[in-house]
Amino acid sequence: MSKSSEKLKQPDELGDGRGDYECHKCKDAEFIFYRDERGYEFARPCECRERKAWKRRFKQALIPDEFVHANFENFRRSTPYQQDMYDMTVNYLQEFGAENGTKKLSDKNFGFIAVLGEQRLRELPAGKRAEMKQQHNNFGVGKTHLQIALAKRLIKDGFNVLVVSDVTFMDELIQAKMTNDEGETLNRLLYSAIHADVLVWDDIGKAKWSEAKEALYYQIINERYRKQKPIVFNSNEDRGTLSEKIGYAAASRLLGQCGPYLLEVEGEDFRLKEA
Repeated sequence: MSKSSEKLKQPDELGDGRGDYECHKCKDAEFIFYRDERGYEFARPCECRERKAWKRRFKQALIPDEFVHANFENFRRSTPYQQDMYDMTVNYLQEFGAENGTKKLSDKNFGFIAVLGEQRLRELPAGKRAEMKQQHNNFGVGKTHLQIALAKRLIKDGFNVLVVSDVTFMDELIQAKMTNDEGETLNRLLYSAIHADVLVWDDIGKAKWSEAKEALYYQIINERYRKQKPIVFNSNEDRGTLSEKIGYAAASRLLGQCGPYLLEVEGEDFRLKEA
């Protein structure tokens, strides 16, 4: 066999005729090539293409492992506030769609925040802290579950979604600022956060405040505000304390763009209940 003929051999021709492919119809090319009666070659999308695109979008979204199975169907709605959260999330989903093959994004943000923020609770005298925490609990009420369910539905519908957890994300940005690579790592992280169709920001305002972090909050939120790209967020801070944690200018844009999709939530901590 000549070397030229060896180069023409495909992997599946060298083995059992199937090769190590996920899709044997297109050999993972995601297109099936064919010729018409005149011998011209054409390509049509394989049926696996949309499924693989969905898997790529899901992987790129960086959904936390503990919420991989979160969906609308398994969200507990045993209290009025949980039903309110569910209804608002489902209504927000209707803001998205596709028109003539073009994705339609919501021009509004969507947030769950506390009635009484964590920072305000910490500032209370020790004797009152536990009592007020019980009265105005914002932890373990299902905020992240619902917003990850929303993210997964949007991914399935073809939208590019990025999920970030506040403390980890802000630490990564600060470390990237200090990396001696001419801003390459920082710009890559910022680009992903600014240009994703939908940014899901979990527990925003949780990171310890610093001037550098406040500037980064503003940069991301302001750029998305200018581009009219939505941020889906939740926080254990209230309107006032969130503004103190991320900066008043950033909070004004983040909260102001919510319109009717901002809900102050408090209720029973189901994580503690199940424990």
